[in-house]
Formats: sequence, structure tokens, C-alpha cells
Amino acid sequence: MGKSDALMIRDFPAEERPRERLVNHGAVSLSNHELLAILLRTGTKSESALQLANSLLTQFGGLLWLKEAALEEIMSLKGIGKAKAVQIAAAVELGRRISNLSYDDRYIIRSPEDGANYVMNDMRFLTQEHFVCLYLNTKNQVLHRQTIFIGSLNASIVHPREVFKEAFRRSAASIIFALIGMIILGRNNNLLCF
Repeated sequence: MGKSDALMIRDFPAEERPRERLVNHGAVSLSNHELLAILLRTGTKSESALQLANSLLTQFGGLLWLKEAALEEIMSLKGIGKAKAVQIAAAVELGRRISNLSYDDRYIIRSPEDGANYVMNDMRFLTQEHFVCLYLNTKNQVLHRQTIFIGSLNASIVHPREVFKEAFRRSAASIIFALIGMIILGRNNNLLCF
């Protein structure tokens, strides 16, 4: 197939396009050149973004050498201008910074009191029940805290799929559940914590 006969991304079925596949199946399901094509957004008149991404990876021998490339080197490929080169350089730098993040300063939960202390400062004056999940790694460090459900006047309904979806997304090793809110007993307001 000649360059003029090349398939453009718009010629692919919708469910096979990189953006749609990322939305439907997650970024992990995409190849390197598909992820790069999403960053590039558009190709040229003769090449789709996928083909341009593939050419870029071929020119640099993969991601390992692309991450070391200078802007001028990236722009030397036909179809890659300054804007696209800057987008690629920015994405590479974000990836580098993420890989260098330190998790030593994460809050560690060693006891029920540690868990209560972690959530209570922000939640002690709530007037509705809140179902909160703490997602922990294997060292019991808090990866993420999320309010899964805010209760109505007399009920809190929590769907397990919402709880576990976030656990899978964060690769959590364990979960702590907290139901926090105000309960009215006669004339007294009492804080109920689990």
C-alpha cells in the first residue's frame, strides 16, 4: 500500500481507534505507538497519527531512546513540528517525574486509631453519613482516600463494585472502610465512627 493509499485513523472502525480503545479498555491495553499517536493527535496528509508514531519509534529504536531525544531530533522527522515535539517531551518528563516519586512520606496505618485519625480531622463535623474507603499498599501506606457514597436522610447504600473498582485501579493490597456521620438520638447529636 502506497503512502497515498494509507489508512487514516478516521478510516478505522470506531472501536479500533486508539482514543476509543483507551476509554473502553484502559491505557494499559494500548501499544506504545498507539499511546504516542494519542499524544500526537493528528498525522499528516499522507500518514495517520498511528503511522507517524510508528515512524517516530522506529527512528529512535523505541521508547528508551526517544526519552533521551532532544526537541530538534524529534522535529527532524517529517510531520513532527515544534508543538508535537513539545507534547512528546512534556509527556516523557511527566513519566520520568512519576517514576522518581517517593512514597516514603505516605501516611501509614498501623492501628484502628491511625485510621480514625487519618479521616476524622476532615470529617468530624459532617451532617450526613459518608462511606469512605482508604486504599492501602502492602506496607499499609495510604495510596488513596475516596468518598464512595454520601447518605440520604435515613439510608446509606454502597455498591461493592464502586468500592472494588477503585481498589483494582489503584492496585491496593487492602481497604479500610469508614462510615462517618451524625446520628440524631432524641435531642443529642452523637458522632458514630466505625
